[in-house]
Amino acid sequence: MCAGAQVAFGNQGKGRNMLQEFKDFIAKGNVMDMAVGIIIGAAFTAIVKSMVDDLINPVIGAIFGGADFTNYFAMLGEGEYESLAAAREAGAAAFAYGAFITAVINFLIIAFIIFLLVRYVNKVKAAAEKPEEAPVEETPAGPSEIDLLTEIRDALAK
Repeated sequence: MCAGAQVAFGNQGKGRNMLQEFKDFIAKGNVMDMAVGIIIGAAFTAIVKSMVDDLINPVIGAIFGGADFTNYFAMLGEGEYESLAAAREAGAAAFAYGAFITAVINFLIIAFIIFLLVRYVNKVKAAAEKPEEAPVEETPAGPSEIDLLTEIRDALAK
């Protein structure tokens, strides 16, 4: 038996501690928040992909003379193919710059929206952390306390 196997099987007591630590880690709220964020992020990515594929790419394709922006590619070897999918299916080397540009557009849109979300969250946190201003005490409309004491002193002195 090799030394690595002895270490792996010889520390079974530590494995239970590690399992407990893992359970404690999973039970923390941050992990659950992260899981929700990943699920929402996956759904959001599908929305952004649809927006890029179905709305933005046709406009860019129309400007550059093609209807399908993701189908722009250059062959690096021999052969001509009608589409990138056909070139990939044949196993040909293709420089798929259209797919790369689509991925960059997706990234920029997602990054911009995440920036807007973080900016909004920071504003909300700043508003929540802002100390509330102490209410300004209104001065009474009548004479001040000093004025009253002065009048009483003057009245007693007479």
